[in-house]
Order: sequence, then structure tokens, then C-alpha cells
Amino acid sequence: MILFLAARPVTAPPVPARPRRPRRPAGVGSHLPFLRPYARIFAVPGARAFTAANLLARLPMGMFSVSAVLMIAGSRGSYALAGAVTAAGLAATAVVGPWTARLADRYGQGRVAPLAALLAVTGSLALVLCVRLDAPAWTLFAAYVCTATTPNTGGMSRARWAHLLRDDPRALHTAHSFEQAADEVCFMLGPVLAAFLCTALFPEAGTLVGAVLLLTGMVLFALQRRTEPPPAPRTGRVRSPLRRRGLPPLLLTFVCTGAVFGSLEVVTIGFADGHGVRAAAGGILALQAAGSCAAGLLYGLLPPAGRPAVRFAGCVTTMAALMLLPLLGAVSGSLAVLAAALLVAGMVTAPTMVTGMGRVQALTPAGQVNEGLTLAVTALLAGIAAGSAAGGWATDHLGSGGAGYAVPAAAAALAAAVTLSGHRRAVRAR
Repeated sequence: MILFLAARPVTAPPVPARPRRPRRPAGVGSHLPFLRPYARIFAVPGARAFTAANLLARLPMGMFSVSAVLMIAGSRGSYALAGAVTAAGLAATAVVGPWTARLADRYGQGRVAPLAALLAVTGSLALVLCVRLDAPAWTLFAAYVCTATTPNTGGMSRARWAHLLRDDPRALHTAHSFEQAADEVCFMLGPVLAAFLCTALFPEAGTLVGAVLLLTGMVLFALQRRTEPPPAPRTGRVRSPLRRRGLPPLLLTFVCTGAVFGSLEVVTIGFADGHGVRAAAGGILALQAAGSCAAGLLYGLLPPAGRPAVRFAGCVTTMAALMLLPLLGAVSGSLAVLAAALLVAGMVTAPTMVTGMGRVQALTPAGQVNEGLTLAVTALLAGIAAGSAAGGWATDHLGSGGAGYAVPAAAAALAAAVTLSGHRRAVRAR
């Protein structure tokens, strides 16, 4: 027996297999590690396809107003009429937009978005015909009001990310940051493209190209069904997200933030015009948008720290402080100093919007995300309209020496006051 055991071959214990590391998705993040959070979200199946289609549809959002103003003012010789027509369309969109989003929540984006885009494009084409045929002024208002069904493309894209990344808050933060950067790029390139088309080709070119891009992009976006949030049919009476606790003060902050954007644009144009370089206003405003876009992308690379309510209050407070820089830059009388001040001030815009949109989504019921995000955009539009009017009044009555920049500074301070007040009430309620 001993000889038999001695004769058996001695085998080494098996070496445990080394666990295989999961393959990283090929892309930018594989070569540039700091961009890995963005590579991670775009590795989600279908994410690239719906994002590309949505960007195609979103670019016209920065084209339509500028195109309408150039087209109407060029044919009727009245900027007042052009401004009134676009203001009427903006007001109609603020009313109709949440209803369109509610239908998208109830029946699905794929069924609602293409039809809504088609109705909006019909309104744009009617506006072109009315201008071409020299129709009465009231027809311009009627036609442009019909564009109010334009889908909230950014909100629909954010709703898809919220559905796809509902179990991954870190990735959802990155996705919201990307969406805000995309908004900045579209509103930076859209007016430039519109002005080029309307001046280099013919006055109606900007509106026509924007209509084609919107309808094409929305159809392609709607075809991406696997990333679409499931519809949430409603059998009984459903409460509006506006009745959710904490959402109305948040939307009021969005109104004030929109007033910052609207007044900043008008006051900057007036300041540049007063210095005899009105053409430079677009470049100066583009710097502000570029600063916001860069900050948004960087913000998406950082993991969110602390409670969202505290982060949002910090972002809005920082925005209020930095909005004093354009006022100081304008007082110096130097366009270069003003441009640098706007670049720095713009860097807090995207983090504020990213955190704010995340708060809106968190406070909105799951089956009403499109509606909740559209309410936020509607609040911004209302603020932009009010800020534009206030900025125009300040430019006319205070002159173009830079005093008008007190309007965006005051709007930012009001936003901070509303946010901090709501935060204190929420803390006391706990």
C-alpha cells in the first residue's frame, strides 16, 4: 500500500483562473481616460442614435426667432412688428408646450413628437407664404402662433436619459451635463447659421432650412423606439406637476434665470452698438455661451457631491456673484474686458442648469417627466421674454454705457434670494 501511494504522481493544486476584466467600450474614453464618463453613457445601446437625431432637431431652436426677425423686418421694414410676432409665438409656446409634453407622456414620444413637429412646420411655412404674398400683419401673428406645438427636443432627450439611466445617478448627472452643453452649442450656432442663410441666400432661407431640420430630426428621433420611455396612460384625473411640493419655487428660480439670459443678450447688443461695433455683439455673446458649454462638459466629469438642493443653492448663489463681473467690465468701457467677464460669468450657467434640471426631474412623477421638464423650459422662456423687455428698457433709458448690466445682475440676485428662501423653508419643514 505504501509503495502504491508512493508511485502515484503528485499533482500541483490547480491555479485559480485570473478573473477577466470587463471590456471597456471602445471610443474616446479608451484613449482619454478623463472622458470615460461620457464614453460610458454613449455605450448604452441606442444612445448615440437618438442623440444625433435630437441634435438635428434641436439646432433649429436657435434659428427660428432670428430667421423670423430678419425675414419680417427685411420685407416690412419694421423691427417692432418682427419683435411682436416672435414674442407672440414665444407666449403661445409657453402655453401649448406643457400640453404637448403631457401628450408625449401619455401616448409616447414616437406618436406625438412627429405630429407636433409637422404642425409647427406648417406654421413656419404659412409664415413664409404670408411674408412672400405681403399678407396683412395679423396673418403673420396667426401663422407664427401655429408653431407653438414645436416639441421640447431637449426635454425629450433628457427624459430618455432619465429612463435609460434611472438606476445610475452618476451617469445621469453626466448625461444632464452633456444635454446642457448641447443646448449651449445649438443656441450658439443656430443664430449664426440663420443669419448666414437669410443674408447670403434669401430672407426666407433660415426659416425653410430650420423647418426641414426640425421635421427630419423629429422623425428620426421618433424611430428610435427602444430608448423611448414607456407611455404612462392615465385613467383618472392626474395632478399637474405644478402641485408637487418644492416645484413652484424651483420654477420661479428658472424664470429669474431666464431673465438673466434675456437681458444679458439685449444689453450686450446695445453696449456694442453704442461703441460702434454692433457686429461684435454676436462674438461676445458666443464667448459667454462657450464658457457655459465648456463648464457644462467639465461638470459632467465630476461626481456630484452633497445633496442636490444644496448644490443647486450653491450654483445659483455663485451665478449671482459672477453676474457682477459684466457690470464691472462694462464700466471699464473696454470690449475686451467685457468679453472676458462674460466668459467667466458664463461658466456657472451650465452647472446651474444641470443641477436645476436634475431637481425638476427628481420632483416630477415618473410618468410626467416630459411635462415637468417642459414646465422648466417654459419658465425659462417666460423669464427670457421678461428679461429682454427689461434689458431693452434699461438700454433705452440708461444709455449704452454699461449701466444696463445691472438688470441681469439684479435678476441673478433675485434667483439666489428665491432659491435660498425655498431652501430655508424646506429645512425648517424637515
